[in-house]
Amino acid sequence: MFDSFNKQSKLVKIILLLIPFVNWITELVTRWDFYSKKKTTASLIIALIVTFLGLPIGFIDCIAILLTDKMILTE
Repeated sequence: MFDSFNKQSKLVKIILLLIPFVNWITELVTRWDFYSKKKTTASLIIALIVTFLGLPIGFIDCIAILLTDKMILTE
């Protein structure tokens, strides 16, 4: 899911992260998918934070994608 999210255009990513419930689901699935691939402590912490506080993190990621075209802590 993380790879397919990254293949989307910048506009599609921003739209997905602006809609509140879709934002949380998108963040939840992409963050846990990223953790399952990388298995780093930072990705686990971010995945847990998104699980419980997804909406604020999603809007922060929306701004990050707007500026850098990448989600926070996904490199």
